[in-house]
Amino acid sequence: MNSESKRNFEAVVFDLDGTLLNTLDDLAASMNRVLESHQFPSHPVGSYLHFIGDGARMLAQRALPEDQRNESNIRKLHHAFEQDYRDNWGVATKLYPGIAEMLDHLIKRGMKLTILSNKPHEFTLTTAGHFLANWNFQCVFGQREGVPKKPDPAGILEISQELSIPPQNMLYLGDSGVDMKTARAAGCHAIGVTWGFRSQEELLENGAENLIENPNELLPLIDSLQA
Repeated sequence: MNSESKRNFEAVVFDLDGTLLNTLDDLAASMNRVLESHQFPSHPVGSYLHFIGDGARMLAQRALPEDQRNESNIRKLHHAFEQDYRDNWGVATKLYPGIAEMLDHLIKRGMKLTILSNKPHEFTLTTAGHFLANWNFQCVFGQREGVPKKPDPAGILEISQELSIPPQNMLYLGDSGVDMKTARAAGCHAIGVTWGFRSQEELLENGAENLIENPNELLPLIDSLQA
């Protein structure tokens, strides 16, 4: 391990869907209801593993048949999805196993916790506020008007400024290539989690510096990086 990797980590930036929360079933159910109500074919839940991660508008675009992906249909489905999901975000969503214990240990260590998601900001606040209320997250940001979404590093740089912690002293945990690109662009240490929506190969191809298969691996990894 090179000396550049040995940092004093003070904060963790988490992706939300596929990293802290398993939201797959609720996202898929909402979009499938909307597709069917607009006479479009629905998809198996597993297909949504590849649709999620770039915001609600992109989810709507990917869920549409290829020959129906015009601006009017995308806008219509995007709006209808947000209306449906607003009432159904908590039906099946839950914390991944081991997340609660991991967050407890990080707080005991004095680490600052934050969230940066491409989920619309309203839903990021709602789901995090419900499922993660037991832990103090210093910043919780979803996709907001006027702020470029991931993989642009703007969100991480804003968190860095809010916390007065340089990006190189922050870890970023996410389950997608978009997350790894975001971390690398901002100068954070990029850790890919393999329990989420995307593959190990995607994480590595997009710059993951470490992979963890279980939340209980994070603390030992931090120790090794700071040794």
